[in-house]
Amino acid sequence: MKSLLLSIITLVLTLNLSFADNFHPNRLMVKVKSGEALPSSNLITHSKVLFGNVHVLYTNDLEKLNVELSSHPAVAFVEKDYKANKRQLAKKVPTLESDKDLGAGPFNDPKISKQWTFKKASLNGISVSAAYLNRRTSPREQIIVAVVDTGIDYNHSDLKNVMWTNPGEIIGNGIDDDGNGYIDDIHGINTLVRDSNGNATSDMMDKHSHGTHVSGSIGAEQNNNIGIAGVASNVRIMGIRTVPNSGDELDVDVVEAFVYAAKNGAKIINCSFGKARNEGGMIVSEAIDFIGKTYGTLVVAAAGNDSRNIDTRATYPATFQNESLLVVASTSSRGGMSYFSNYGIKNVDVAAPGSGIYSTVPGNRYSSMSGTSMASPNTAGLAAEVLSHFPELTPIELKKVLMDSVTKISRFSNKVMSGGRIDLDKALELALINSQN
Repeated sequence: MKSLLLSIITLVLTLNLSFADNFHPNRLMVKVKSGEALPSSNLITHSKVLFGNVHVLYTNDLEKLNVELSSHPAVAFVEKDYKANKRQLAKKVPTLESDKDLGAGPFNDPKISKQWTFKKASLNGISVSAAYLNRRTSPREQIIVAVVDTGIDYNHSDLKNVMWTNPGEIIGNGIDDDGNGYIDDIHGINTLVRDSNGNATSDMMDKHSHGTHVSGSIGAEQNNNIGIAGVASNVRIMGIRTVPNSGDELDVDVVEAFVYAAKNGAKIINCSFGKARNEGGMIVSEAIDFIGKTYGTLVVAAAGNDSRNIDTRATYPATFQNESLLVVASTSSRGGMSYFSNYGIKNVDVAAPGSGIYSTVPGNRYSSMSGTSMASPNTAGLAAEVLSHFPELTPIELKKVLMDSVTKISRFSNKVMSGGRIDLDKALELALINSQN
């Protein structure tokens, strides 16, 4: 009996410690009411505006400050800075060789045959090669896509020429030249490493491989006789290191990443991460709304890899109800839903290839990975390519084009809202028709 009691006590203590460690011990997010100022408190060591009237506060007594501000008449609500909980980001898998149908097509990239996603829709791809062969218009605008992830190997031979470069910064001078609050943010920022004032730093080099893999799918340089080709042809990739190697990202870091990206011109943000618990917090959702309405930015998010219906068992940010959020399930080279993919006809918008995706990894290497983390950047790349041809599209209009142009698949009718898999050739055709009406 004593042994059983001791086991129960140990379990309770473990759960309590786990919960207590589930948020940042010194950061609190506060939204003040319209027209009100942030309340002053001796418990606040310093603060920063995240967006609108939402602030992040630093404190040495989080619980006391939480109680103090929660009852303040000027405060709309207070949220702790919750973690996502550690998890595996994506699975490395054997590389799949594409069949002879793909061939070189319009690309000279030597590893293109490994990219089964480029096949036409009838062969379970997203018609990338067909779209470039059938291109009806020329890209009119270069699109910035932000990869909020584990960072990017910006020296990779297939990525270095498509990296976003901040035009307002002078490399390596240790000065915030453009006055945006970040020193030497040449290709993006790192919200995981902060200075003594809590400001994000600038080295967003990938310390994992996840973010580099995601980036290659979106926009690896096309027709450079090196490696692979990304889905998008006229793109610049902004790197934001916000996801630790363990996948344990924090809400403040996610919000700051989204706002930084949108302020600096990103029209699409790829979000290949998520968490099963949200503790009632809505700051991330509010940030998605804010950047959609203020900067015209679409967030493309992975549905998650738990093989479950997220209409009934939520995962975040995928189940947030934002109009400028596009949620993506994963499909396999055989045409069906990937066994690991989450789904939901209410909360998942489209499906895209995510099993056995061949892309860039650090050190000028390439590898195959599987996950909705891989389906999301294929969709973000497709969205960027459509937007480069039709830059007048709003985030909501762009989302609708992608959903309305899917290749319908009967078995997906009860899996995703659009009932199908994305298709670049059809999306460009639909966007063109819409622009002529």
